[in-house]
Amino acid sequence: MSATVAVLHGGVSAEREVSLATGRQVIPALEAAGFNVLPIEVTEDLGALIAALRATRPDAVFNALHGRFGEDGCIQGVLDWLGLPYTHSGVRASSVAMDKGAAKAVFQAHGLPVAQHRIVTPDELEQEDPLPRPYVVKPVDEGSSVGVTILREGDNRRAEVARNWRFGARIMAESYVPGREITVAIMGDRPLGVTEIATGHAFYDYEAKYAEGGSRHLLPAPIHADIAAEAMRVALAAHQALGCRGVSRADFRYDDTAGEPGRLVLLEVNTQPGMTPTSLLPEQAAHQGIPFPELCAWMVREARHGA
Repeated sequence: MSATVAVLHGGVSAEREVSLATGRQVIPALEAAGFNVLPIEVTEDLGALIAALRATRPDAVFNALHGRFGEDGCIQGVLDWLGLPYTHSGVRASSVAMDKGAAKAVFQAHGLPVAQHRIVTPDELEQEDPLPRPYVVKPVDEGSSVGVTILREGDNRRAEVARNWRFGARIMAESYVPGREITVAIMGDRPLGVTEIATGHAFYDYEAKYAEGGSRHLLPAPIHADIAAEAMRVALAAHQALGCRGVSRADFRYDDTAGEPGRLVLLEVNTQPGMTPTSLLPEQAAHQGIPFPELCAWMVREARHGA
C-alpha cells in the first residue's frame, strides 16, 4: 500500500498565493511518485486542520506553506504535537531562520559574512536614518521580499515608510550591498549549484520572484569560480548553523562593482523554498539531474518530527 502524504498549502500569511502555487506543483508530483496524496488547504481555522490530520493520520506531511505560521515554527509545533513527520526544518531552525535578526546573530557567531544591520522600531525609523545611506528596510519575519524598500541618498520616503509600516513592531535595517543577486539551494548536506538572478527591478522583489518573466535565472551563475565555491560553502554552513533539515536556500548579494573576485554577503536562509514553475530550488535540482517528482519524493522520505 502506498504511503499517504498530506500536503498543507494556502495558509494565512502574505504569501498565501505563493503557497497555493507551490501546492499545485507538489500535489501531482507526489502522485506521479506513487504516493496517496491528501491536499489540505489551510485557512484561519486551525481546529479544522488539526481535525483533518487526526482523522486521516497521514504517514507524512508535506509542508507547502510559506510565510508567517507556515515557516516560522508555528505549524511545525502543531505537527510535532500531533506526532506527525513533516518535510523541511523543525521548530527551532524554522523560527530562527524566519527572524532575520536572530538568524544574523547565528551567522555572525559562525563567522559567516553578513551586512551591517540594526533592528529599529517604526518610530525610530521615522525620526532618523538608522544606518548610512543607502540601506534597505525589511520586515523581520516575512519572506518573498514582502515589504522591502531601498532608501538611497536624496530619497525622502523614510518617514512615509515608517508611518505606513504594517509588518510588526520591529524593522530590519541593513546596509545596501551593490552588485548581483545569487542563490544556492541545499538538499540534505549537498549544495545543488549557484544561480544568478537577473532582473530589471531594483532588487529581487515579490513581482520579480513570481511574475512570469519577472527575472532570468542564470545557472550556473557566470561568476568568478572562487566566489561560486565560497557561496556553496557558506550556504551549507548557514544551513547547518541554523540546524536546518531537508532543503533550504541561501540568498546572497555579490558585490563585484570594484572588480573580481569581489565580496559575498549572506542575506538570509529560506527554510521553505518556493516550488512554483519559476522557483529556484527545482531548477537547481533539475540541473543536477533530479526531476521534480523525485525531489518531492526525497523530501517526503526525509520527513521527521522534533527539533
